[in-house]
Amino acid sequence: MSRTFADLLPIPLDAESLSALSPLSNGQDLLSLLDRWVERGWLRALDRAFVAFLAERDPAGDSLVLLAAALTSHQLGHGHVCLDLGETLAEPDFALSLPPEGDALAGPLLLPSQLLESLDTETWRRTLASSSLVALSSDDSPAARQRPLVLAQTRLYLRRYWSFERRIDSALRARLNSSEAPPAELPERLDALFDTAQTQVDWQKLACALATRRAFSIITGGPGTGKTTTVVRLLALLQGPAVEVGTPLRIRLAAPTGKAAARLTESISQQVQGLTVASAVRDKIPTEVTTVHRLLGSRPGTRHFRHHAANPLPLDVLVIDEASMIDLEMMANLLDALPAHARLVLLGDKDQLASVEAGAVLGDLCRDAEVGRYSPQTRAWLEQVSGESLAQSGLEEGSDDKHPLAQQVVMLRHSRRFGQGSGIGQLARLVNQQAAGEARALLVEGSHTDLFNLSLRGEKDRALDRLLLQGLGRGTEGGQGYRHYLSVLKEGRPPAQLHYEDSRWSDWARSVLQAFESFQLLCAVRKGPWGVEGLNQRVTQVLFAARLIDGDQQWYEGRPVLMTRNDYSLGLMNGDIGIALRLPDGEGAERHVLRVAFPRNDGKGGVRFVLPSRLSDVETVFAMTVHKSQGSEFAHTALILPDALNPVLTKELIYTGITRAKHWFSLIEPRSGVFEEAVRRKVKRLSGLMLEQL
Repeated sequence: MSRTFADLLPIPLDAESLSALSPLSNGQDLLSLLDRWVERGWLRALDRAFVAFLAERDPAGDSLVLLAAALTSHQLGHGHVCLDLGETLAEPDFALSLPPEGDALAGPLLLPSQLLESLDTETWRRTLASSSLVALSSDDSPAARQRPLVLAQTRLYLRRYWSFERRIDSALRARLNSSEAPPAELPERLDALFDTAQTQVDWQKLACALATRRAFSIITGGPGTGKTTTVVRLLALLQGPAVEVGTPLRIRLAAPTGKAAARLTESISQQVQGLTVASAVRDKIPTEVTTVHRLLGSRPGTRHFRHHAANPLPLDVLVIDEASMIDLEMMANLLDALPAHARLVLLGDKDQLASVEAGAVLGDLCRDAEVGRYSPQTRAWLEQVSGESLAQSGLEEGSDDKHPLAQQVVMLRHSRRFGQGSGIGQLARLVNQQAAGEARALLVEGSHTDLFNLSLRGEKDRALDRLLLQGLGRGTEGGQGYRHYLSVLKEGRPPAQLHYEDSRWSDWARSVLQAFESFQLLCAVRKGPWGVEGLNQRVTQVLFAARLIDGDQQWYEGRPVLMTRNDYSLGLMNGDIGIALRLPDGEGAERHVLRVAFPRNDGKGGVRFVLPSRLSDVETVFAMTVHKSQGSEFAHTALILPDALNPVLTKELIYTGITRAKHWFSLIEPRSGVFEEAVRRKVKRLSGLMLEQL
């Protein structure tokens, strides 16, 4: 007898009922257990609904298939592209083993990791392979294409994500297998763009050389290693010969968020002006950076874009900055829309947090970046055209016929922002190496003026409030807290009688926005007293008590807000930060209204003013998540950790938080030991992208 949807609704369970379940052999028992997991937050309601859909489609299906489907959907929610049966059974992801953020429910427990203990990989794989819901990756028949799950060896995918991965894999293989003709007189052109007197390997020069050989290349490196400098010289290297023959290349620059686009626009503009190339070449290097969504032509309310395989982008070279933030679906759409002849260059820090959505595309593609693995042919060619010697580079040597992807990846290794004496730079390196003990020692010893560590004694510790107000208290502008930007707001306000179109209002707004970037509180989580929600309330209360803001209404002068969604009608992007300011309303100098000032993403330092009533997708941003901070930099960054272990706490999160700081970094700890545990955990996003070495 087939079951109805009503049969799949949650069933209340007590401890005795839970212990009597047989979820691995009885489909109804499994569904009941999944309901308990949804209650506890271990599983999303979306995951449970997907399983219910599959159970209706195949009422007689094996419960092991439904369990795998639930966990595959769960994995997507945690950024994985697939469920790897073998890895999940051998070492369950800690997201399957820990209570989620905010879990405070009592009752009988059966962790997902505990249920998996009795399974073996081969039995599970055979059961999936025989299911009518699962297609084998080698089967491309019309019937197989209708099945919602795909099994590739021991990796189980939702069909949509299997398709994304295959599209990316296929597109990159095609680009890596096609040769490009390097610019004529390449050695001479490289020498003209780079200092030939360097005593160490010039990785920037090598990156430019390699990027001329294929239609795809990656330049990765940490903060201050010169990714932007490198790509500007690469564009000059490519554009020079094209301008000389009268056919300049169509070049476009893009980044995942509006904030990252604005930063790159400003940086590229400065770098292009300093190029020692002919003005005709310089004029053909673009300085305006757009978002990837805008580049592709997003269609509101859909997952589709105006540019795709049948309507490719009109360009010859595409550069994507902050590529670690690009998820699997977006990368698939981007490659679909790229003309076959066009070059694609990805820039990013492979060690940063991966995208919020499923996939870690840059990390997957940079598996060999650290060791190099350049073939003898590549090494010989690089030395010939660049004049650099790789004998002392410390790179591994690849074989003649393997690792073609590695031939197109260059890791920049010399940071110009964090020198040898930089505490921030040393801490970032130790965290990246997962040297938790050494990182702790560096924080404790107090020998670096750019590092500060605050251990809190409970939730009401006023030391946190003092840090939020005053920062490090060392008398330096960057070391201050949120009092600084509010002081600039009040002390720099133009005379009230000035007309609203007077440029002094824009100049003032720009100075307030710049002052706000001197300090930023970052959180690992959203919920709880140590998350974004609780800390935004706390900072608001602290500033209100200090009479720095009037916080008794939703909107008040000085309120900083973060865009949480793209708004193309306003020209504002997800991640843009604005501040509410009181300005003349245009009717007369006596009347003032509240407007939100946002920096323009044009690299020229402009400001746009928006009425609060037009902003629906914003939130207060005294505190933001580390994820949201990607693509941004702040003079002083304070990272506050939660007081309990959480699946999001990893060395990538800590590293990303540290490297948002330009001059000062503060670590705030409500409980000892959490920092070390986070540093020891490494994100491992499961996927099959480029697993077969190219």
